[in-house]
Amino acid sequence: MLVAPCAYPEKPTLRAPEVAAAIGRGLERGGLEPPDLCPIAAGGAGTIEVLLPRLGGETAAGFALLDGGGTAIVEDRERIAAAAASGAEVVVYCAADDPEDPGDTPVGPTLVALTGAVTPVDAWAAAGARTVNGATFVLGELQYTERMLEARAVVLGAGALSRSDLRGLVGEAATRARQNGVPAHAIAGADRLDLFDRRILDLQHVLEARTLAAIEDAAERLAALL
Repeated sequence: MLVAPCAYPEKPTLRAPEVAAAIGRGLERGGLEPPDLCPIAAGGAGTIEVLLPRLGGETAAGFALLDGGGTAIVEDRERIAAAAASGAEVVVYCAADDPEDPGDTPVGPTLVALTGAVTPVDAWAAAGARTVNGATFVLGELQYTERMLEARAVVLGAGALSRSDLRGLVGEAATRARQNGVPAHAIAGADRLDLFDRRILDLQHVLEARTLAAIEDAAERLAALL
């Protein structure tokens, strides 16, 4: 079983790794084998904490260093210059939550901007950054598809599921599962999908839970349905 939730941004805010751990505990309480925990992010806030355990590396002053310091990942645009000054050959800026254009941000040929729905992609590209879809980048670095293919099912998670997720991180993760014939389920703080949207995502079960304790309980109930 692959457990791949993103963060719950609405209060109470829950980080993706703690949501994944709660789902994992619930599935085990329900009698399943310990799952593969794969918390995910869309290339904005929370990207570093889902990538660092998988890729290895270390945290510096406001950014993370990977590949022996050759790559820096930054979530705060104010730290881009500091990351570049650290000697990193590539600086990855998690821009998916940033609606502002580059402005006076130092942009060089080694900057990669992870983009999302609110990111001014053309402006970053015009400034000289290489733009990459944040969800695609993170799922690739986590080897989500490869891990999914080794699992009997995927359990996704989100603070709320709505039509906007059809084009977002959860939609991308669910689509990969559907395309490869892997059953997908979800635990969400709120389920706002209509029947048509749920059919597009091909989610077999969607359970609602908002706190870590409730998420764990929901995962235990889900285990009985699998």
